[in-house]
Amino acid sequence: MSVTVIRPGAMTLAEWRAIYDGGDCLLDPAALPRVARAADTVAAIVARGEPVYGINTGFGKLAGVRIAAGDLATLQRNLVLSHAAGVGEAMPVPVARLMMALKLACLGQGASGVQLATMAMLGAMLDRGLTPFVPCQGSVGASGDLAPLAHMTAALLGVGRIFVDGRTLPAGEALAAAGLAPLTLGPKEGLALLNGTQFSTAYALAGLFETNVAFRAALVSGALSTDAARGSDVPFDERIHLLRRHPGQARVAAALRGLMAGSAIRLSHLANDDRVQDPYCLRCQPQVMGAVLDLLGHAATTLETEANGVSDNPLVFPETGEALSGGNFHAEPVAFAADQIAIALCEIGSLAERRVAMLVDPVLSGLPAFLSPRSGLNSGFMIPQVTAAALVAENKTRAMPASVDSIPTSANQEDHVSMAAHAARRLPAMAENVAAVVAIELLAAAQGCDFLAPLASSLPLERVRALVRSVVLMLGDDRYLHPDIEAAIRLVRSGAVVEAAGPELLPTLHN
Repeated sequence: MSVTVIRPGAMTLAEWRAIYDGGDCLLDPAALPRVARAADTVAAIVARGEPVYGINTGFGKLAGVRIAAGDLATLQRNLVLSHAAGVGEAMPVPVARLMMALKLACLGQGASGVQLATMAMLGAMLDRGLTPFVPCQGSVGASGDLAPLAHMTAALLGVGRIFVDGRTLPAGEALAAAGLAPLTLGPKEGLALLNGTQFSTAYALAGLFETNVAFRAALVSGALSTDAARGSDVPFDERIHLLRRHPGQARVAAALRGLMAGSAIRLSHLANDDRVQDPYCLRCQPQVMGAVLDLLGHAATTLETEANGVSDNPLVFPETGEALSGGNFHAEPVAFAADQIAIALCEIGSLAERRVAMLVDPVLSGLPAFLSPRSGLNSGFMIPQVTAAALVAENKTRAMPASVDSIPTSANQEDHVSMAAHAARRLPAMAENVAAVVAIELLAAAQGCDFLAPLASSLPLERVRALVRSVVLMLGDDRYLHPDIEAAIRLVRSGAVVEAAGPELLPTLHN
């Protein structure tokens, strides 16, 4: 696997995706001179003795408390240890690694005042597979993702626990085994490491990446369901969508046309079909999934911008020797993007579930009841549709916008917060639910097409059906269905469905 070079301020979403997928990464050495200049600027501020927030003052509501020069290292260590107050399960390693890489990129822009040794420590931990154990609850998404980033930073100090090769070790022990000495923080460094949106952004990016996989697979399953129900491709005609002018809608319609092109099933009912219009779950796929695509595209742009930005406070400007206090740590853009992704996930799953419900209904689909060749004695796909409905309902409860809430913290000094952390943290689980709904639809659509033999679908959709049948046989009499659904979920989440259909036919959310 190739190594991703972290170029602070100039990374693409595809590069962040490569890191999330477990690829190696390293910081571009060209960033180091500016990092060093910012560290020198902090040293000069300390030497002058002027009060600068977070360098020689307390934090939050305690910003008015001056700290003596001899206590500055203790100040930073105390900050980290006191803020490592998270609870809950550990961040998944891929998301935690992405968070570390995002922090490295933020610090690498030379506006945070950290030492080169701190940059080297973060890079070494990524390189040697040392991932801090970070409890995933405790951030309100402003003043930075304080608690989770404090747990990340504590591991650099030899405090807490670290994941190594699938197990956790005491941080000091894990660092020693990797030949690393615990870090000693200089002035401002604890604050630089704790301030920022990297926890929220990492989770939001993970959610975006997983949503991209589920979205594209849902276009494939939707096309296959359209053929299984002997639906029309007329609603996908380019002329219809050019008049609406929404780019996502036109792109989705083009994808559906490409997926269904040459289908013998479609050709079999071009003439003398009494049905004038299909149900919305088939006919309105471009309108719904196109709106999803446009919404996700906006979220992707926001998150790419955030990942390339600096969300520290205060910010150090070596050119003028200043450290300016601001509010870049406020994660409102991430919260909005995460809320958008959550809404989009609800709609992807909702539309797919409606197609499953349509396929199992003989009145709507014209197929055997519940897609069973011997219904009555057999229940067929009755309960997989119920499972899909349950997953969609669960996602709806999770999609309440988080960004509309705010609870003041730090004795009302931090009186408006974004709630970006849990807005983003819910997304991977929601994407898993959608992948399961799409997997159930794939099984149902493949079963529906089986009843139409010897007629075949298009070449792309037949490749997908062959892939499904390579792991799940057609359902005759009822059998234990859980392994079938799990096998189909693996096909969706691995990207195999999209690969079988032809990735070139499908739009993507990120570059």
